[in-house]
Amino acid sequence: MTFKATRLALAAAFLGLSALGAQAQGFTPENPECIAPANPGGGWDFTCRQVGKSLQDLGLLDKTMQVVNLAGGGGGVAYAEVVNKRNDDNDLIVAASSATATRLAQGAYPGNTMDQVRWVASVGADYGVIAVAADSPIKTLPELLDKIKNDPKSISVAGGSAVGGWDHLKVLIAANAYGITDVRSVKYIAFNGGGEAVTQLLAGSVQAFTGDISEAKGFVDSGDIRVLAVLAPERLPGDFAKFPTAKEQGVDAIGANWRGFYAPGGMSDEAYNTWVSKISDLYASDEWKQVMAANGLAPLALQGEDFQAFVAKSVAQIQQISRDIGIIK
Repeated sequence: MTFKATRLALAAAFLGLSALGAQAQGFTPENPECIAPANPGGGWDFTCRQVGKSLQDLGLLDKTMQVVNLAGGGGGVAYAEVVNKRNDDNDLIVAASSATATRLAQGAYPGNTMDQVRWVASVGADYGVIAVAADSPIKTLPELLDKIKNDPKSISVAGGSAVGGWDHLKVLIAANAYGITDVRSVKYIAFNGGGEAVTQLLAGSVQAFTGDISEAKGFVDSGDIRVLAVLAPERLPGDFAKFPTAKEQGVDAIGANWRGFYAPGGMSDEAYNTWVSKISDLYASDEWKQVMAANGLAPLALQGEDFQAFVAKSVAQIQQISRDIGIIK
């Protein structure tokens, strides 16, 4: 390094510029792409599209981020695609959530582990909901759970994750908290994304829906569904304050779904640091705070190594929960 370069590096450090920011300056995504591992309308789709739009609005991307929906296997098809075919793609990020950690924890992505990709950053936490169609005679969460308890076959619950996935776990956690000891009796039907699950609810094929508040909000606003309970410790602020929590109805069930991104395991450090920096800048922006407020996202600021460690802990915790309720041995 020349004397001039050394002086510049020291000056940058003195001014408080992070090494991450310095490394990130050297890479610009040529064809930024986000894979949403589900059909349009669900939480992963929301994450890709909203983050892509906001990155461009803020000038953090100078090109439109292409969103590709790659459904199947509760995210497993997308995970395998990234690991096996796009391992060194520097332009690619993939929407992830607690559902991703759940599938990895349960070994549901055959041959794949969380260490095969690089975990980029979180963009918030999305509390779970249990809902019914707007015209359903079921008015409260205890009423729904009573029906499940007394006649399990009479109620089918739809979700956008595979059997044993995060959407499934949320309704099982609520059932268990209500005193339903054999949670395997809860009839859960899996669909490729929350949008498809709600479509089946509206068609009358199922009686209830389990998902996240961000994917449910549009259907609430359109008058199609009614939220029985939010799986949060207390009522959410703003537009979401009208939705009761499970806890206030006597069901001590909490389910927070983090939302974020992973990248190919072979992505260069320079590209990885760039994506971490961009998502960090997005998260800190006033625009993203407005997006979070409008969509019921709770704060969760984790980037780079901190996010990697958080996902590892999540996977370990979900493995234990899954054993406790008999999903895995």
